Amino acid sequence: MTAREGGLTKRWRAQLATDIRTAPSEWRRYWPLVLTSCIGFSFMSFMTPAAGVFMDPLANEFGWDRTQLSTGIALSALISIVLSPFVGAAIDNWGVRRIALPGLVLTSLSIAAFALASGSFLQWIVLWLIWGIFVLLVQSTLWSTAVASTFQASRGLALGLTMSGTAVAQVIAPPLSNWLIAQFGWRFAFVALGLGWGGVALILAILFLHNTGSKQRTNAINKSSISAASTLLPGLTLAQARRSRALWTVAIATFLILTATIAVVVHQFPILIAAGVSRSNAAWMVSLSGVAGIAGKVITGSLVDRFHVRWIGGLTLASTAIAWPLLMESVASPALVIIGIMISGYAGGTKMQLCSYLTARYAGIRHYGTIFGIMTSMIALASAIGPLAAGAAYDAYGSYSPLLLTGVAISLVSGFMIFSLPGYPVWDETPHETDTVQEKNACH
Repeated sequence: MTAREGGLTKRWRAQLATDIRTAPSEWRRYWPLVLTSCIGFSFMSFMTPAAGVFMDPLANEFGWDRTQLSTGIALSALISIVLSPFVGAAIDNWGVRRIALPGLVLTSLSIAAFALASGSFLQWIVLWLIWGIFVLLVQSTLWSTAVASTFQASRGLALGLTMSGTAVAQVIAPPLSNWLIAQFGWRFAFVALGLGWGGVALILAILFLHNTGSKQRTNAINKSSISAASTLLPGLTLAQARRSRALWTVAIATFLILTATIAVVVHQFPILIAAGVSRSNAAWMVSLSGVAGIAGKVITGSLVDRFHVRWIGGLTLASTAIAWPLLMESVASPALVIIGIMISGYAGGTKMQLCSYLTARYAGIRHYGTIFGIMTSMIALASAIGPLAAGAAYDAYGSYSPLLLTGVAISLVSGFMIFSLPGYPVWDETPHETDTVQEKNACH
């Protein structure tokens, strides 16, 4: 150990000794960070639930089918598959603020640029690819890294509220998008959503998004020491993470369930239309699903702070096996659609949250940004496959029933995988012993 690393060790231990880690103290100090992360994540997420609302107006104007309309969002997700780990590493090295502020500006402009669509399918794809590049800078890895590295005693609830940004987007985006389209047209709707929603997120980030969770390793430490300080944080090395059965289980289960879930979310609006629901009521039902998603995140976040996540997560993911058949046009009734949309929304609201929480518990925070960036690549792959497959299935069969029935099987498999997870690793925060403990944990 060098003299500099020895000094870092003393500072690290001193900060651990003085850092208050009770849930009330964390919330008193850091609640603005959670609010900012929630709104930022909602901005990053809203294009997914809004996409279905724009499908009919765009199809009517340009004559595109559902597969064409789904291709752009699928291809943009492919960018995330390749680049998400690098963005995660950049967050670990540079901090959340330096990535978030330019990312919010560029993402806002890229959403507003959809108003320039002229009917050229190539242009439509390019617009989605540009958005796909810029939205990487404000993806879930950034917001979850800021919160997971800051909260310890109440990490589950804090991540739950952060990830409720997706549910907030699902509550607001469909009815707001539908209203904007009806009143001002789809072009103005893209501009208003991009600059308005993005502007609010940017202001909050400027005010409250600081590298709070990194203070333990950056306070009074110069930039050349950051890499040495990171080795003192509890968690797996990248090599150990690659060998972790628990992390592979989380990644595969998340990929499976989100492939089905994102397909349903993107096509949820037309799914409800196919079930006989009017456009106005469908927009509000999708919003109702988002309300259920917020409840799911808050309740699940509180529960995983008290009970092992394999029980909570396994049952929650499997519950969509009940919900999705209720949305099929052959069995749908007003009452069944509401029940199905509420269960689907509740469960759907927990899936990203469970992945981020499980990554923090099984990988630690030593390289959380990089490891969760890899998880985000799996999520992006699901985002690419799900909507495109749903659009192709509808064009082939004229119905969303095959998609919903396939989702039943996926829900049961992914729920069982989460249920099979081992016990949590116990991180030893004594620096000279950490690697030994982590190596043992990585083998389970």
